[in-house]
Amino acid sequence: MFETVTAPEPDKIIRLMGMFAADPRGDKIDLGVGVYRSPEGKTPVMAAVKAAEHRIWTAQDSKTYVSLRGDPGYLDAMRRLILGDGVPEARVAAAGTPGGTGAVRQVLETVHRLNPTATVWISDPTWPNHPAIIDHLGQARRSYRYYDAQTGGIDRAGMMADLAGAVRGDLILLHGCCHNPTGADLLPSDWQAIAALCARTGAIPFVDMAYQGFGAGLDADAGGVRHLALTLPEVLIAASCSKNFGLYRERVGAVLIVTEGKAAAEGVLAGMNRQNFAFPPDHGARVVQEILGDAALRMDWRDELEAMRRMMEGNRRALAEALRGETGSDRFGFLAAHRGMFSLIGGTAAQVETLRAGHGIYLVGDGRMNIAGLTPDTIPRVARALAEVLA
Repeated sequence: MFETVTAPEPDKIIRLMGMFAADPRGDKIDLGVGVYRSPEGKTPVMAAVKAAEHRIWTAQDSKTYVSLRGDPGYLDAMRRLILGDGVPEARVAAAGTPGGTGAVRQVLETVHRLNPTATVWISDPTWPNHPAIIDHLGQARRSYRYYDAQTGGIDRAGMMADLAGAVRGDLILLHGCCHNPTGADLLPSDWQAIAALCARTGAIPFVDMAYQGFGAGLDADAGGVRHLALTLPEVLIAASCSKNFGLYRERVGAVLIVTEGKAAAEGVLAGMNRQNFAFPPDHGARVVQEILGDAALRMDWRDELEAMRRMMEGNRRALAEALRGETGSDRFGFLAAHRGMFSLIGGTAAQVETLRAGHGIYLVGDGRMNIAGLTPDTIPRVARALAEVLA
């Protein structure tokens, strides 16, 4: 059956991982793959996670199935983490998923089944897996202007002009915070404008919340989605715990649907889970539930998460300052204003290849840089290479 099949083109980030692993140079720098790294270049297990896992290992006496939507305690903890206490529980349907990607897939497939004619509006640019999943499902999609490469900010006029074309039932896919790949985040006024547009057009916001806590802080990062949930009759949310809990390989995610039809939405989500993977993974979800449900563990986790966030902010400022020194200009000053793990550094595919081949610096082909991959030792070298290659 597979003898004549042509393998699909590998995902560019996965391909980059393979290239980095095969590179024998000892001074290579990985700024492509989207994982957090400590100043020592390691991706640690958070102390609160270790403590929670030990408690679970000690107390858990069964590995039997949980419900099709996952553990209710985990789902309630995620609801509170993302939406706070302002949105009534009676308006929020939820289900666990295998990671944030699983949540994105469940939302998109659910909407496609319920409304096959809906168009999904995605920012230009966006995370490559967004259009890949949409296209796999056979959904219609359109892009809206988002990033202004000249300023390193958001093309607000272009964004709102494009989104004015959305109609009732369409999805507007928004990054909750720490926009991937640009790092340029919506302001509160932007969220208010989008909420007003959705109220006027009947389009439905779909928020991908992959990096809560990595931008301006846990509550600040959720401010946009909370405004939508308090303002609009329906909001779709895909959440991930890969980054803010460091649970990459445990695949911890959730779908939240803010709606007046909670019971029906929960039934649909349970059915979608059953058809796609049956019961969602439990171990990582239980770790999150244990941390968020215990005051001491929650405080330890928040402190460690805040330290990670501040480290990335420091990397941004240090790189922007080093580039200012190398170039004699503020051309890269936007880096200090961006949020989260990623920024688009600019440059052509050929320049990104020169950085890899000539300097051992690995970026994704569109120039996306993982700010968390920098260390105090590598920032000067990266700045010199960027100034030389992008000049």
